[in-house]
Amino acid sequence: MLTAPHVTLPATAHEPAVMLPTIGQGSWYMGEGLAPRREEIRALQHGLAMGLTLIDTAEMYADGGAEEVVGEALTGRRDEAFLVSKVYPWNAGRDSAITACERSLQRLGTDHVDLYLLHWPGGIPLDETLEAFERLREAGKIRRFGVSNVDVEELAKLHALPGGSDCAVNQVLYHLGSRGIEHSLLPWQRCHGIPTMAYCPLAQAGGLRDDLLDHPEVMAIAARLGVTPAQVLLAWVTRPVDGARDVIAIPKAARREHVEQNAAALHVRLDDAAYTRLEAAFPAPSRRVPLDIV
Repeated sequence: MLTAPHVTLPATAHEPAVMLPTIGQGSWYMGEGLAPRREEIRALQHGLAMGLTLIDTAEMYADGGAEEVVGEALTGRRDEAFLVSKVYPWNAGRDSAITACERSLQRLGTDHVDLYLLHWPGGIPLDETLEAFERLREAGKIRRFGVSNVDVEELAKLHALPGGSDCAVNQVLYHLGSRGIEHSLLPWQRCHGIPTMAYCPLAQAGGLRDDLLDHPEVMAIAARLGVTPAQVLLAWVTRPVDGARDVIAIPKAARREHVEQNAAALHVRLDDAAYTRLEAAFPAPSRRVPLDIV
């Protein structure tokens, strides 16, 4: 039983409900030589030890190189992790998704992933992708499926298809400087019990509002609470709404000290004054805006 704040993925016809920490570990840019490989592996393993048991990756990241890093990190400890990977939209066909998943499993050194996501919508019909995901589930190669970078109309179409209501999550860009999903998408997901995975929760990829860590309000709140600006941002993204939590942040950390800071953010509590100041500095949009994608 998790003692840290957690998000519950609802039960499906085939899997029981599962509790996951509100902060996991991303792997985007791992395996690209930006940090020593051994350091990336140790960071992921350190995160597991600190309770960051969800690890997210994708066949896209470093052309499979990130999956290989994750696989090395999980050698001998696969059962400690809730493992997520993603399939390219052009690989999400009736048969191509099977092949793509098998390649990912080989790179990851495992016989299954806990959650397999369509990385973003493409030209292959959703019902065909669903068929492939169901075949993968029946073969024991995936436990659950979900989507990424999907806005409300496409998500509603998926949900209406046979088996589509088993979609476990939608992984989207979400951080204090990018609140567009709060207008339509997040309310729809909450109405239908679909949790959100927030990538780039620190706004540090793709150049989108990467000044957040240095923003005067964020820095002032961090100083007053005795935490880091990054911890303020993670606590905000994973904050409870109406007493419940349904957002999981997946920041990447390739160094042990950053992993420790992320893990400590599980226990950071923002007070009303902090929320008021952040809302004033970064108001949610009053109208529908295009889905931010990096």
